[in-house]
Amino acid sequence: MLRVTRSIHFSTSLRYWLPDLSEQENRKRFGQDADRHGHNYRLEITVEGEPDPDTGMVINLGQLKEVAEREIMARFDHKDLNNDTDYFIRIPPTPEHFASLIFELLDEALPEGLLDRVRLHQSRDLFVDVIRGGA
Repeated sequence: MLRVTRSIHFSTSLRYWLPDLSEQENRKRFGQDADRHGHNYRLEITVEGEPDPDTGMVINLGQLKEVAEREIMARFDHKDLNNDTDYFIRIPPTPEHFASLIFELLDEALPEGLLDRVRLHQSRDLFVDVIRGGA
C-alpha cells in the first residue's frame, strides 16, 4: 500500500459560539475564541491504495485537486463558518469539528475507501488528524 498526500491552503473567519448559551456563558466557555477571528488553514489530504497498473497512480492528482476544490475550497475558502455555512449552527467550528466534517465530505466525494487521513493545521503549532478507522 502507498499513501499520497496533497496539501491545500484556505482561509476562514469564525467564532466559537453556541446559540443556546448567553453571551456571558459563551465567553466563559470559549474565552477569546468567542470573538470573530480568522485562520489560514493548511489541509493535508492523504489517500491510500495500490497504484493502478496502467497509470502508476493511486489516484489521478488532477482528480484529487478537483475534489478538494469542489468540496473544500468552494464551501469554505474566505467564508464565515458560522454565517456562510449550515455546518456550525448548533456546534462551534473547533478544529476537531471542522476536521471531522472535512473528512466526511471528502470521504463521500472520493472513491470508496480511498481516503486515509485528513490533517487540518489551524496554526503552525496546532493540527488535528482524522484517520480512517480512528487508529
